Amino acid sequence: MKPKVLVLRTAGTNCDVETDVAFQLAGAKTDLVHIQNLISGNTDLSDYQILAIPGGFSYGDDIAAGILLAVEMKHKLRDALHQFVEKNKLIIGICNGFQVLVRTGLLPGIEGIKEKTELSQSATLAMNTSAKFECRWVELDTQQSQCVFTKGIKPQLYLPVAHAEGRFNAPNEVLAELASNKQVVFRYSNGKQSSSNNIDYPDNPNGSDADIAGICDKTGRIFGLMPHPERFLTRYNHPRWTREDLPEEGDGLAIFKNAVEYVKATFS
Repeated sequence: MKPKVLVLRTAGTNCDVETDVAFQLAGAKTDLVHIQNLISGNTDLSDYQILAIPGGFSYGDDIAAGILLAVEMKHKLRDALHQFVEKNKLIIGICNGFQVLVRTGLLPGIEGIKEKTELSQSATLAMNTSAKFECRWVELDTQQSQCVFTKGIKPQLYLPVAHAEGRFNAPNEVLAELASNKQVVFRYSNGKQSSSNNIDYPDNPNGSDADIAGICDKTGRIFGLMPHPERFLTRYNHPRWTREDLPEEGDGLAIFKNAVEYVKATFS
């Protein structure tokens, strides 16, 4: 089978095409779908195996980044999301999509959507400690986690970030539970030492607690990250591709390939 991916978009989304291309390169069939088509029932989420919430500035990031789209999803698509997750399907949120997943309560998802309890927000993505929009490439350390999207991935990745509200912030008890459950997927790194040493700006571009760049839920099937894997799919996306001997495949593509392979193995 060819896995089907719904790439969600709304006013302000601006990374949907790149995310669409990433999944196509990974071997999936993709549809770019406006959220109103889901709400109206013109498009049925159950027809897909992967939901991707791409980056951008949904609804202009009014009030806070991703919050309006999160409210819309939480209150207008609740049942559809429950059914989607209950059937062991995948969700990925990148940058603004990560902000949306955190603000819906789908991430960290410590309470668990399967229990059908009221989704509550237990973490946030706050303003960068630099108090400005950060657009740069960063080193990431891959953590041992439950995440389906990073199974067998290389230990260090190099990906770009572009955000103003990317500082992962959570109470100490939530941070401890994330670590205990192996829900931390990526940490920012300086490429020289373990990110557990709490690295400094600009290696940690936003001041995230525990250098967290990406997390998953307890099942490993819902994944959110601030860096943009869809912006490094081939060597030609790399900022030094003319000066370095790089592999043809960019570091980000493996994330999308893992999702596609999971669906093929699970639903075929």
